Amino acid sequence: MKKIIITLTGLLVLSCQSKKEEPAAKPETINETTVSLTEAQLKNADLALGQLEKKSLSAVLKVNGQIDVPPQNLVSISMPLGGYLKSTQLLPGMHINKGQIIATMEDQQYVQLQQDYLTTKSRLYFAEKEYDRQKELNQNQASSDKVYQMADADYKTLRITLNALGEKLKLINVNPNTLSEKNISKSVNVYAPITGFVSKVNVNIGKYVNPADVLFELINPTDIHLNLKVFEKDITKLAIGQKLVAYTNNQPENKHQCEIILISKDLSIDEHSAEVHCHFEDYDKTLLPGMYMNAEIEIKSHNVLTLPEAAVVTFEGKEYIFTALDKTNFKITEVTTGTRENGFIEIVNGENFNGKSIVTQGAYTLLMKLKNKSDE
Repeated sequence: MKKIIITLTGLLVLSCQSKKEEPAAKPETINETTVSLTEAQLKNADLALGQLEKKSLSAVLKVNGQIDVPPQNLVSISMPLGGYLKSTQLLPGMHINKGQIIATMEDQQYVQLQQDYLTTKSRLYFAEKEYDRQKELNQNQASSDKVYQMADADYKTLRITLNALGEKLKLINVNPNTLSEKNISKSVNVYAPITGFVSKVNVNIGKYVNPADVLFELINPTDIHLNLKVFEKDITKLAIGQKLVAYTNNQPENKHQCEIILISKDLSIDEHSAEVHCHFEDYDKTLLPGMYMNAEIEIKSHNVLTLPEAAVVTFEGKEYIFTALDKTNFKITEVTTGTRENGFIEIVNGENFNGKSIVTQGAYTLLMKLKNKSDE
């Protein structure tokens, strides 16, 4: 029995040892930093050497935003004196012209206001005549100063009252100069102050509206602009007058040329972004306020250190270049890259390689040889 136990224990120990000896899988890495080529390999590799060059590259900043209209092109229509909506034909999306009748309102206070105006106008006529008479009598010492002063005060008071009533009539679109006892009306018209289209209708026929209530909202889309959100780190790259292209998600192939007209100086608390307002160079009727758009802004980077894109190789998510130690030996070094344009790539940490000979052609061949060397 003891022999059997010893045998089983030995088997367990051997099994554990065999498990420990199994090598764990390791991520693929470059263990060596230099690679050497023979004369024959060097000839077949067709390598080319060069140095960092200063170039002006363009980067594209991609942002998004939505179409907006300036305050002067967005109009809320209300009735300053209130009243009942008698009629309207407006529907959201309907096109309207400036001066067009968009609604008719009615209320008894409109009648009262017109009555007060005409009554005051009539009294003013009499007060003016009385003022002139008392003035003449006072100059001839035929009446007292008190009577003349009372006539003057009545005349001026009625003039003030008439002007005030006339301004109230203008608020409800009634012309006081053409008003007479023959054309007093309980109804007044509401006119469109701009040419555009209806965005909102907030009332229905027969509803009473207060002076603060908004009946309709009108938009003039001819001066729409694009309101972009740009993060704090990119604001300094933009300038007024800078060009960009914008497009919608539904029609990315339809590019709209824009120009930056205003850059906000205030950053939002939540996103640390600023609003950048852009003007469309050509008005497109298919673009509507509130529509979301994407934009691409070309940004110039002046005099950055660059290499041909073929000089930079990628391995395990990192980017490298090869520098020549001598004619047959080359060293791999990690680099940080930036903007790419026209076959050149910005080397952000390029100051570390100034004056060094860099492999600008055949770098991938060296990477494969170095990787195979590390795998041996």
